[in-house]
Amino acid sequence: MKILEIVGGSTLSGTIRIGGAKNSCVALIPAAILSDEEVTICNVPEISDTDNLCEILNYLNVENKRASESIVINPKNLENKEISEEFSKKLRASYYFMGALLGKYKKAVMYFPGGCSIGTRPIDQHLKGFEALGATVSVEGNKYIIEAERLKGSHIYLDIASVGATINIMLAAVKAEGKTVIENAAKEPEIVNIATFLNNMGARITGAGTSTIKITGVQRLKGCFHEVIPDRIEAGTYLIIGALCGENLKIDNIIPEHIESLTSKMLEMGANLEIGTDYIIVSKKDKYRNTSIKTAVYPGFPTDLQQPFTVLLTKCPGKSKVTETIWENRFMHIPYLVQMGADITIKNQTATVLGPTKLTGTEVVATDLRAGAAMVAAALSAEGKTMITNVEHILRGYENIVQKLTDVGAKIESREI
Repeated sequence: MKILEIVGGSTLSGTIRIGGAKNSCVALIPAAILSDEEVTICNVPEISDTDNLCEILNYLNVENKRASESIVINPKNLENKEISEEFSKKLRASYYFMGALLGKYKKAVMYFPGGCSIGTRPIDQHLKGFEALGATVSVEGNKYIIEAERLKGSHIYLDIASVGATINIMLAAVKAEGKTVIENAAKEPEIVNIATFLNNMGARITGAGTSTIKITGVQRLKGCFHEVIPDRIEAGTYLIIGALCGENLKIDNIIPEHIESLTSKMLEMGANLEIGTDYIIVSKKDKYRNTSIKTAVYPGFPTDLQQPFTVLLTKCPGKSKVTETIWENRFMHIPYLVQMGADITIKNQTATVLGPTKLTGTEVVATDLRAGAAMVAAALSAEGKTMITNVEHILRGYENIVQKLTDVGAKIESREI
């Protein structure tokens, strides 16, 4: 078992370069198989989710080569085979192969995807979209069989603005006959990045980044070169860590507009931020003002940042509140923060944080990806040594996290026990 050992109290200074967006890359790799030619994706993060998707490419007989921060994918020998539970359960994003294979071959067979246990995560909106395009969906235990004689454009209204469903329907619709309209589409920057990739291959998609996306089907997609956008959640996580223990810590290679919901809250708290065109410099302050956040779909406060942000709230005098509206199990980090000395209570979907409190190192668990990020942030700002287990969750989504933090002065070590 791999663990992280962190000795808190160090001042972090220097530069952390943000990698490509996990939530974009994990859709771009499956989307690449829609092409009839070789595609190159650059700024690809070195995370285990990327490795797991490449395993699925290998299984489907898709040529793929990794080099530095890029991946070259050539689907000319692609075989449309059933994707087993062994592959699908490794990450949530395996489900993007549903839309890509359905779009290309009119058939996809795979098992229910895996990922973090942060609440009920149905794929009903994905399946609703596939059915609207003309597919039939059969379920055999945990296996989904999705097939169609032909895919035809349709008007699809999503009951919730789901990122996964929006992307999966786009993947299935780009080669469908006629026009598809997705209403109440998700508006995250990752949606725009994937739509741009598909358009670079020859798709005809408009409206990405708005609540209405229109797709006119094409018969063929060609090769292209594409760049993954910077990871706004990684950027936000390190920004929060900088506010906890940074001194002129530069978070570089970012798009500040993508994390305005976070930076506006931090400025409201009195954080010391210098916001540039593609970077933010952050320094710790001795005192912050209390505040409250409520998670929402983009451009609201990201659910993926509320867990590390809760750690920052422990430094604020008075009462702060965190209301989670997206996932019902996204407070699993809080018992471990309380174990470290935080004063936090939960009622329904709201956590109340009383501060300021001093955190002390102890043994904690990364129950999911972003809870793991919260544990890292807490450990860096705590007194003494913290041992974090289940770190595989963290490595799924944070590229070279140990090296990046070590380079700016953190005392952090990854080891096997």
